[in-house]
Amino acid sequence: MSFTRIAPEQFDTLPDIPEPAENPLLVGHEEAACLLAGAHAAGKLHHALLIAGPTGIGKATLAFHLAHHLLAHPDPADAPATLVRPDPSSQLHRLIAQGAHPSVLHLTRPMNEKTKAFKTVVTVDEIRRVNRFLSMTSHDGAYRIVIVDPADDMNTNAANALLKSLEEPPPRTLFILIAHSLGRLLPTIRSRCQVIKLKPLEPREVIAVLETMEAGVPADAEGKAALAARAGGSVRDALLLTQYGGLEITEAIEQVVDAAMFDATAAYRIADAVAGRDGTVQFQIFNQTVLDMVSARAGTAGKTGHLDAAVKFSDLWGDMNQAVIETETYNLDKKQHVVGLLRRMCESFRD
Repeated sequence: MSFTRIAPEQFDTLPDIPEPAENPLLVGHEEAACLLAGAHAAGKLHHALLIAGPTGIGKATLAFHLAHHLLAHPDPADAPATLVRPDPSSQLHRLIAQGAHPSVLHLTRPMNEKTKAFKTVVTVDEIRRVNRFLSMTSHDGAYRIVIVDPADDMNTNAANALLKSLEEPPPRTLFILIAHSLGRLLPTIRSRCQVIKLKPLEPREVIAVLETMEAGVPADAEGKAALAARAGGSVRDALLLTQYGGLEITEAIEQVVDAAMFDATAAYRIADAVAGRDGTVQFQIFNQTVLDMVSARAGTAGKTGHLDAAVKFSDLWGDMNQAVIETETYNLDKKQHVVGLLRRMCESFRD
């Protein structure tokens, strides 16, 4: 699908793929969309929504569609009972997508102006923008909408600052928090929000989105089914698999970490492939893949009653996640990072 990007680049932007703010296509999640539209029409929309679910399933897209719906139909009495699909040619859609609408504040990981790289957390300085935003007169008396994406990337100071805003919001204010992992949010934040859990998309829905984007979907039914299964209901993961070498990276990682002995040569081949100067997306794929693998091991161990193993893999996940953060924050050697994580996984998986 050919398009011209109008949304600002984000920390997780994929080349040639629309950002949620500019994406007019929302696939799946009909029940949640109807619930939110119906609540607005009834004048009962909660002041803080927490949209949770796996990455890449449309959480942020739903949030921006809801923002568009509220600003297009500010009077609940005249609002339709279903979310109105944004019109890409409309001024409202373009202003929201560009981050220029005076009634929408989108907070995410900010750019580090010194390094020109995105920070690894949503900072307290970003959250402090909320007070300035809410102190301004609302545009035409409409909703003022704050979208935090992802809210589980907030550091402790940012989370505490947001909590104060959630406690006593001004009238006609809506907070929409996006979360990939509810457990990473403060319980006090969760308790002040209406939690809306979105499920992974159905395989047919994933394939439908990819076909709309002309994203290299296999022609045969078996290939489509295999791709959808591996993507786990996430369009983003499916795009990474089909467009950015994700499938090859994942298979190479599995061969190294499941081997009887650590193969340093194979590990360095992976490092060369994902840690090059032009491999930003591939490096992200590597980090997410290895974290997901360890998380899956921890989950399986816990479900089968192997609590010691569950703790071991949970601790390993924490150490690896911290290594990812430090490598990105301090611009450490990416190849050594890749090889080091693969070595630790291989050793832990063999025990």
